[in-house]
Amino acid sequence: MYKNRDPRAKNKKLLVAKYRKQEPNLLNFGKEENVPLLQAQTSSPLGLEKYTGTWGEDQIMHVLRRSLFGVKNNDLQQYKSLTLDQSITKLLTPSVAPAPPVNDYNELEDIGTDPFVALGDTWIEAPYHNDFEGGRTISLKGWWISNILNQEANLSEKMGFFWHNLLAIQTWDVFTGKASYQYLEMLRSNSFGNYKTLIKELTLNPAMLFFLNGTFNNKDAPDENYGRELQELFCIGKGENANFTEEDVQAAARLLTGWTVDFDTIEKEGIPSSFFWPDTHDTNDKQFSAFYNNTKITGKSGEDGAQELDEMLDMIFNTNELAAYISRRLYNFFVATEINATVELNMIQPMAELFRNSNYEIKPVLEALFKSAHFYDAITMGVRIKNPAEHALGVWRTLNTPPLTGETLQTNLQFHASFLWTMSSMGMELGDPPSVSGWTAYYQSPQFDKAWISTSTITQRASVTDAVVFGYIWVNENLSVGADLIHFLEGLNNPSNVNEMLAESTQFLLGLKATPDMLATLKSILLSGQTTDGYWTGAWLDYTNDPTNVEYKLVLENRLKPTFQHILQYAEFQLM
Repeated sequence: MYKNRDPRAKNKKLLVAKYRKQEPNLLNFGKEENVPLLQAQTSSPLGLEKYTGTWGEDQIMHVLRRSLFGVKNNDLQQYKSLTLDQSITKLLTPSVAPAPPVNDYNELEDIGTDPFVALGDTWIEAPYHNDFEGGRTISLKGWWISNILNQEANLSEKMGFFWHNLLAIQTWDVFTGKASYQYLEMLRSNSFGNYKTLIKELTLNPAMLFFLNGTFNNKDAPDENYGRELQELFCIGKGENANFTEEDVQAAARLLTGWTVDFDTIEKEGIPSSFFWPDTHDTNDKQFSAFYNNTKITGKSGEDGAQELDEMLDMIFNTNELAAYISRRLYNFFVATEINATVELNMIQPMAELFRNSNYEIKPVLEALFKSAHFYDAITMGVRIKNPAEHALGVWRTLNTPPLTGETLQTNLQFHASFLWTMSSMGMELGDPPSVSGWTAYYQSPQFDKAWISTSTITQRASVTDAVVFGYIWVNENLSVGADLIHFLEGLNNPSNVNEMLAESTQFLLGLKATPDMLATLKSILLSGQTTDGYWTGAWLDYTNDPTNVEYKLVLENRLKPTFQHILQYAEFQLM
């Protein structure tokens, strides 16, 4: 039975503040150095035609930078023997869904012991508990970060992020861990599938019904939130050809009345679900504007009222603008922020046509995009500023730091939470974009991705990379961690050769190739004024011949740390 109530805590804001509190900086080390922004990008005149040029490391690294959170040497090696077609097939083969998050928050400060879920057991079907939804939400975010750090070399994690930004909820507002988990898994399972299916599932998703008040939308008090965002943000956009009207928003709101959350599955064991309650549905006809060809959806009573949703989605997906809008969002995210008349003609409209002709299947559009001549034009390489997740998680993953060993579930959660709050201080908390519109860097013209860089965030970025290099990523009062730079070098082709080692290291860490001057500077830092390359070779061989020798190890680390600190403070490191 429909119950007009919300089981979430009245004091939710206080709990959110408690669980979001930050440790002092979370980073115990950092220098405040500005990194200059590079020049504005220029768009490529090439189009969606297939790329036929050289297929080598430059092209592979480009597509992997845009598709992954950081590129490891192992990622590159997997693709080096593949053709373009084989590479994109691999890229678009989704990962197996990860195991669900578990209770890793028991007995942490301010959380206590969850009475319904034992340490190490999953909480995704546990009864709602006001006192532990904060812990479960942090657990979910830590689980997400873990999935990113341990991702396979395909597009799964990046697509999950893309959809979360485009079809956004705020998990702190939902404040029901299992509902937010279900939302993320819905995005994952539909990432490469049919967009119409994804939008219907989104519409009926309990987390979205909570977030945009759909669960309280009824015939006596229609709520326009979801009806507006369905058109303005999720399907049509706000471009010059997005000519739906306020009356369309109102009609959509009335049509969506009756869909609500089954609160019993929220409060009790079970995955959250939604259902249609005919008694709260507006059975009058819904008239739409000329933008939708003056479509009138006949009002229906009883269980038949649920059919109106499918009719409205058919109407929305029959517009040309939907395919163009989603194509622009894909282009903005994976290629470049600038869409001028040439890009619109050569890329956006062909992508949109392919999207429509593919019955709104997402995978064919991604395949064409990642095989296009436009995507591999040198003009499109190294022109995107990394978001905080790409920056912080990307460098940790690229440096291939081994996972924490011998630590508890709680310690691993603290490690992931440290990254979570650090990214939050740079403008991005996973699971909680600033609004239903997502992060402004992906839609706000003309600044777009430059929004990630300010006098405040650039110092935060430098602090993060310094902390990674020098081992000051705060986990808890007893533990700080950092990258194992020697381990990273051991995965390179020829780490004993100083020139090859620096060239290869910068290939993985910078969005653009290091210039000869940059490499010369790095070499002078690494060698500390020594005049011969053999100095590094000897130090490396001393260590590899006797890796238990503490002195040999310190010699390498003391030279690598300032060198990598310098690499990670180049402007080019901010790019991808």
